Amino acid sequence: MKAIQTNLLLTLFFLIFISCSAQQKDPIPEHETIKIQSKQVGEERTINIWTPEAYKTSQDSFMVLYMPDGGIQEDFPHIANTLNDLIKANKIPAVILVGIENTVRKRDLTGPTSIAKDKELLPEGGGSEKFRAFIEEELIPEINKKYRVSNKKGIIGESLAGLFVTETLLLKPELFDFYIAFDPSIWWNDAYLVKQSSQYLDKFPSSKKTFWFAGSSATDISGNTKNLAEKLKTTNPTNIVWKYSDEKKEKHNTIFRATKEKAIIWTLNNL
Repeated sequence: MKAIQTNLLLTLFFLIFISCSAQQKDPIPEHETIKIQSKQVGEERTINIWTPEAYKTSQDSFMVLYMPDGGIQEDFPHIANTLNDLIKANKIPAVILVGIENTVRKRDLTGPTSIAKDKELLPEGGGSEKFRAFIEEELIPEINKKYRVSNKKGIIGESLAGLFVTETLLLKPELFDFYIAFDPSIWWNDAYLVKQSSQYLDKFPSSKKTFWFAGSSATDISGNTKNLAEKLKTTNPTNIVWKYSDEKKEKHNTIFRATKEKAIIWTLNNL
């Protein structure tokens, strides 16, 4: 039994920390970097901002896509390059990308848990509320002040960042207009978000929200993402435009790159 538990922990560790983006070197796009001294998380945070070509050639305002795992050595380059390609191909409207570089990823992207195995796996977890407050109270106002932004904004993330995206949708849906989650680790805290989702959805605000999410072949994730899709079907919230993509052929470390284009295209064309 102990060996089985050890293997499970090792599997979860692999699913959380192995990222296909880390295995590939992407061209670093032209961007700006700012620093924010955060009271909410008690440290300086590095923020990378990519703007589309139209930002330089017009006086228009643009929607903003926020992204945890947004460091230069993380997912910022490949998502910025993808947005650039899709905008040039007229497949999506122009959007600004704001990448939030990690410091203590496991802390920021997970909520509290009562599960002993979760605490053993991520002993520093449980800080998502403060991280969300940093985004809402410190980061978004700074971006609004420094850049020409419209009133539309969204968030994108994979794995633990996908957990944070989904948690934000259910716990604080008014923060963003659109949400994109790849293989979200919603097994966290005994799949609490999935089990309580109907209650959250019953209290959902009247304003329209858009939600795209996907599950890979990873069994501990796919079962929960499918269950969340069933909850959305059953609850049938009229103010959420949503799509679940069941990606059986993808692994946890391939799903982000394999599905990012269709996720972004569908989401930004269903606002």
